[in-house]
Amino acid sequence: MATDMNFFAEVGGEETFRRLVHRFYEGVADDPVLRPLYPEEDLGPAEERLRMFLTQYWGGPNTYSQQRGHPRLRMRHVPFTIGMKEHDAWLRHMRDSLDELGLSPELEQRLWNYLVMAARSLINQPV
Repeated sequence: MATDMNFFAEVGGEETFRRLVHRFYEGVADDPVLRPLYPEEDLGPAEERLRMFLTQYWGGPNTYSQQRGHPRLRMRHVPFTIGMKEHDAWLRHMRDSLDELGLSPELEQRLWNYLVMAARSLINQPV
């Protein structure tokens, strides 16, 4: 896990990740490709987990690890079919969410590069 306190502070701390993830899940709620991947009726728990993960990854409090242990992202996503269609839909909603943050181009690109890499790493179906 990255521990980049400077990045976390530069983007606006936890509030920025709260906004990013909340906007993302607003898109997921009505997405016919992604919504079936979230078995919980309420997306709130998934939203909280992603927010805690990204906050910790980028140098914020380690609440995610305290509550859930090691992230083990690939293992946690194995039960779900994730192909290019899901990958693309996830990134589309993340891009919309990121665009609304108004970050500097450098910070935005750094975060976007990570999100692209993370989305690609979770594909578990033939491409």
